[in-house]
Amino acid sequence: MIEANNFKILLVDDEPDIVEFVGYNLKKEGFQVLTSSNGSEAIAIAKKELPHLIVLDVMMPEMDGIETCEEIKRIPELKNTIVAFLTARGEDYSQIAGFDAGADDYISKPIKPKVLISRVKALLKRYKSDSISGSEKKSDVIQIGDLTIDREKYIIINKGSELVLPKKEFELLMLLASKPDKVFTRDEIYNAVWGDSIIVGDRTIDVHIRKVREKIGQEHIKTIKGVGYKFVE
Repeated sequence: MIEANNFKILLVDDEPDIVEFVGYNLKKEGFQVLTSSNGSEAIAIAKKELPHLIVLDVMMPEMDGIETCEEIKRIPELKNTIVAFLTARGEDYSQIAGFDAGADDYISKPIKPKVLISRVKALLKRYKSDSISGSEKKSDVIQIGDLTIDREKYIIINKGSELVLPKKEFELLMLLASKPDKVFTRDEIYNAVWGDSIIVGDRTIDVHIRKVREKIGQEHIKTIKGVGYKFVE
């Protein structure tokens, strides 16, 4: 069960009406709510307050949501912070750009208050599960050829070069590399990386696989058509 008052949510949108509507419903549920009207300010607030969840509009002046998300994902203290885009834009390219930037979910507006709260709770349940499992796990390093994956430090070393991947890309790679040659179905990947209570787009896995391949090399992750993916040593 989610204890709302234990969670801090940063709401970022340049439309006052949206901020008021969403903020009111989140506060009514008992969540701690911070607000911002632009990306630069949101980053400063996030660094200071360390919110558990950031609900972020895509279309904003100066620094848009995509750029803001990319910057947030580069901040080590915010590596576990969940980012969900709240936007009226439903085009595939917008969602792909959002997931490319490291977003965890995509919420279309307008949205009914009950649906919004349900999605937020699902996301925070995932955050809670990650935190609990993370505290229980021992230091874990996977070494495969020139590739080293350090779960505790959240870094990848590929052929001597250190890489820092967004959270979902890291978790996806960690999952596949944990059992080389095992074929993970798309459902298994969704449940392990995003959680079965979170609704994401059909192309989410494909986008994240592409980004991981770009960073560690095309040869390590093989597509099993109609089934899923496997890690190849």
